[in-house]
Amino acid sequence: MNAVIHIKINKEVKKNAQRAAKDLGLTLTDVINAALRNFIRTREVVFSDIPQMTPKLEKLIEKVEEDIKHGRNVSPRYKTAKEFLEALNSP
Repeated sequence: MNAVIHIKINKEVKKNAQRAAKDLGLTLTDVINAALRNFIRTREVVFSDIPQMTPKLEKLIEKVEEDIKHGRNVSPRYKTAKEFLEALNSP
């Protein structure tokens, strides 16, 4: 048996959540049901204002750190803006 929950939510938040769910092949109802099941199982709700990196960003940063470690894709340091502009404009 299904039940209906009525909640007030910002239209933009709803639209973005629906889009994100669709990208994962889910409906917003699926996402909410999963969140509620997780709440029931863990008895935990987490609110945080600390930004967290996405897995995609973490992989990108790992690649950048590897490049820095091996001296790849790293520009030289310039002491002045003039020195930078000269290097930028040279062939």
